Amino acid sequence: MPSSSPGAVGGSPSVVHVSTRYPPAPGGVERHVREVALRQRSRGWDAKVLTTDLYTEIPWQRLPSQGSGSRPGSWVPDPEGVPVLRLRARALSGDLHYPFVPGLYRAMRGAQADLVHVHTYGTYQGFSASALERLNRRPWVLTAHYHPTWSIWGGAGRKSLRGIYDRLFAPWVLSRVSRLILQSREEEGLLREVVKDLPPIAFVPPGYTPLPPPRSEGGGFRGAMRFSGPFVLFTGRLASNKGLPPLLEAFGKLAPRFPDLQLVLVGQDGGEGPQVRALAERLGLSSRVHLTGFVEDESLLASAYAQAEVFVLPSDYEAFGLVLLEAMAQGTPVIASRVGGIPSLVEEGKNGRLVPPRDVPALASALEELLTDRARARAMGAYGRTTTVPRHTWERTVEGLEQVYWEVLEGKPPVERAPRDPTPPGRSSSSGGSR
Repeated sequence: MPSSSPGAVGGSPSVVHVSTRYPPAPGGVERHVREVALRQRSRGWDAKVLTTDLYTEIPWQRLPSQGSGSRPGSWVPDPEGVPVLRLRARALSGDLHYPFVPGLYRAMRGAQADLVHVHTYGTYQGFSASALERLNRRPWVLTAHYHPTWSIWGGAGRKSLRGIYDRLFAPWVLSRVSRLILQSREEEGLLREVVKDLPPIAFVPPGYTPLPPPRSEGGGFRGAMRFSGPFVLFTGRLASNKGLPPLLEAFGKLAPRFPDLQLVLVGQDGGEGPQVRALAERLGLSSRVHLTGFVEDESLLASAYAQAEVFVLPSDYEAFGLVLLEAMAQGTPVIASRVGGIPSLVEEGKNGRLVPPRDVPALASALEELLTDRARARAMGAYGRTTTVPRHTWERTVEGLEQVYWEVLEGKPPVERAPRDPTPPGRSSSSGGSR
């Protein structure tokens, strides 16, 4: 199936990835798309990315209008050679924060790709891909990166809008998807609460992108951030679905027993920064809670993971939780909520601890255990680094996606497997009926 679209690789099949944002915009989905597209091109696929000019959605911030890979309206190779077309995003007013992209359907059609791969359920690109499939018979697949309505961030207006989408539009959009790509059985179960009859499913978890060696000069992360003492680390957006208030409250319970312990929150402010600072002040912890903002230097970020006593991800929901692998790769034990795809990464008592979301006593108890029993904490960190992390590679992810793509492009039916059986990457589950 030769392709005449920009960036074609030797006449190989072409796929266009469609994502709301793309690096240098930060985020897990953004990194996922980059890693997949880059590796697909190395395997002979003509992979390119159709995205917007957004750097962040909350606050609404655009990428600079100049520079490699950030100029709206034209195909530009990113620093690693992936062709990227950025379109100007628009937004509904108030706290709805729903990006829509005039011209997206036209750009999808003009890309002349053999297959469209949409990323993230509930987005504008799903409408455009559905229209493209209906009018031009261009097949598309969807990696859901799903978050249930109650766990999404951005305000009540955004949640209300997602509720309307779930009720009125999701069944039609998903009815036109050739394959629904998920990361865990939990994700499937939550989606089935919204749309009972899902398209054929393939389970393809993401991989881990190794960070550079941790920076050691100048005291590493501690030296760069100008604080001393042991610390508990969180990385991610400071958003309402990340469970930060319970983390501060749990930290407050331990603060008298561990007077030198600090809490470090690394990540872009997704709207919760003022609330976090206010809560830290009310708890009398302002001098011991550090909000660093987004850390762009990945060697410094690796140093943060390596120097932390414990890494904590107390989210209300995570489809996967790539930051857990980043912490484990540095030999750091983890504590995380028992939600979404997290239990597929965190093995209770082996590489970390699982706790119920927003359970302050359980989180405080798990933290106290790992801060007190350092031998056990080191053993958990070693298990995560040597056993868990090597299981998750982008090469395995891309191999799984390639199987899915060929099933769709060659018109093959999905491979049927019992819903409860472990499903290797890329092997589909014919699960269009009830679970």
